[in-house]
Amino acid sequence: MNTVFNLCVKFLVVSAHMLGISYQQINVWLFVIIHPLITLLFLALFIFTFIKYKKLKKSTKNQIPQL
Repeated sequence: MNTVFNLCVKFLVVSAHMLGISYQQINVWLFVIIHPLITLLFLALFIFTFIKYKKLKKSTKNQIPQL
């Protein structure tokens, strides 16, 4: 597990250097700004899909022949 952590840290350090920002700044961008936004986006997509599914299920309830 330490190997994965060390690889991730190295990736962040190299990425920060390439972007001209510090390791702490890239951490804030990734884990305080970007990750929560992506999480909220997927939550919104899930809710939208769930509502759409419920409406579709309700509208086709009487149209599906039962065996």
